[in-house]
Amino acid sequence: MTDTPFVRPDVRGLLDYLNAMPGPRTHQMTPEAARQGYVAMKDVADLPVGDLATIRDLAIPGPAGTIPARLFDAREHRQPGPAMVFFHGGGFVIGTIDTHASFCAEIARVLDVPVVSVDYRLAPEHRWPAAPDDCEAAARWVADSPGALGRSVTGLILCGDSAGGTLAIVAAMDLRDAPAAVPVIVQAPIYPAADTSRPYPSFDAFADGFLLTRDTMLWFADAYAADVAHARGSPLLGRLDGLPPAVIVTAGLDPIRDQGRAYAAALVQAGVPVTYREAAGTIHGFVTLRKAIPSAQGDVAGYLAALKDAVAEAEAARVLAQAAGR
Repeated sequence: MTDTPFVRPDVRGLLDYLNAMPGPRTHQMTPEAARQGYVAMKDVADLPVGDLATIRDLAIPGPAGTIPARLFDAREHRQPGPAMVFFHGGGFVIGTIDTHASFCAEIARVLDVPVVSVDYRLAPEHRWPAAPDDCEAAARWVADSPGALGRSVTGLILCGDSAGGTLAIVAAMDLRDAPAAVPVIVQAPIYPAADTSRPYPSFDAFADGFLLTRDTMLWFADAYAADVAHARGSPLLGRLDGLPPAVIVTAGLDPIRDQGRAYAAALVQAGVPVTYREAAGTIHGFVTLRKAIPSAQGDVAGYLAALKDAVAEAEAARVLAQAAGR
């Protein structure tokens, strides 16, 4: 990239602060130390969880034992309707339900849907395909409308950021190919790593100095050890027709920005309805940096508005189909 990229003032302030900090970078840490650092940054960089009618831990049966999860809901009781299954980011190595609790609570408030955040198994202790296996199992469990959820689910919204965005795409493919009790009505990946099988220009253009670095990405990839030629490792390589409508957001200064762009374009080519947003002048991770980057609150609001519209369209289509007896 020859031109100097646009960087928002609040993003520049955060980057200058982070880049001047002494100490090891993520790729120079042990996985456990990196996880602790990520959790510690949560209260400094993101907004409080805030008030919510329901925040309750769940236990989901998985392929290798119990999968911890947490329900976020703006209501204590609700009528049948869609539910979101959320997969946190962190390169498949770091991140927890807690690191993304504030964002999940905001989704629950704005979309007025229950959000089930999934604590899937992490690498390197559990390498690929442990994470997508857990995420598929969790999505199927939510689709089955179990009594533990306390509500009947009519459709699934699959969402996640970064690695979680990748997992949301893979789960949407899994449930397209082997349908669950209810359909996936919207996929909503946030700056996903949709294709790590080949180089993209943004990977070099933003390799260092923009929070998520190339070295950290390679560290994540080594720990996760996915088959990047497989659709569950690089979902852009898989069959895309028949997937649910997508709402996709990327960050303008993100080394994996172009993977999200390419995925959105490929979905359009496959005939899948797509709403694509790119947050210019900001960095990977902005949805969980809303205190450190105040302008990110506008990006999140715009993304959730687009997602709310997509969910409303899907629900309207379901009601019409039901009325028509299909």
